[in-house]
Amino acid sequence: MKRVILTPATLPPTALAELKQWLGITTASDDAPLRTLLAAAMDTCEAFTGVLPIEAVCEEIMPASLCWRALATGPIQAIAAVEAVAGDGTRTALASGAWEIDLDGDGGGHVRIAAPMANRIVVRFTAGLASDWDSLPTNMRHGIVRLAAHQHRERESDGASPLPPASVAALWRPWRRMRLA
Repeated sequence: MKRVILTPATLPPTALAELKQWLGITTASDDAPLRTLLAAAMDTCEAFTGVLPIEAVCEEIMPASLCWRALATGPIQAIAAVEAVAGDGTRTALASGAWEIDLDGDGGGHVRIAAPMANRIVVRFTAGLASDWDSLPTNMRHGIVRLAAHQHRERESDGASPLPPASVAALWRPWRRMRLA
């Protein structure tokens, strides 16, 4: 499955302020690279936990199936639309009765189509643990800030250290979702 984030989460100035406070930075000269580090830390958080931290509008392309197919991203807040993808890549919106959804209590989302009509489908949905930065659980938010700070401090070191560091992994472990492949 291929995921595309259509509308990424935006980090408010408070996120950058938290990172700058953690690092003891008072000037604005490093703001752009620090924002990049925060975004990378959020990506690492998602990779480690299996949870998209802040809500974003996404699409996943998957094989069309009469069987239930699980979305790889989570937690799913809403599934908005399903489109059939033709062999040439053109998309056709499917009527609401042509597909079914199932949202689990743990944030998983599943989709199936009612009748075979294409080889692939695109599912558009909103996923994320929190609606915004300030709504993130404190430990997850603090782990993102600590990882960004760690990367800032290690930017000129010789060797790569494991990501995330143990102190950050401990903060994120309660949200970690394991999947059997």
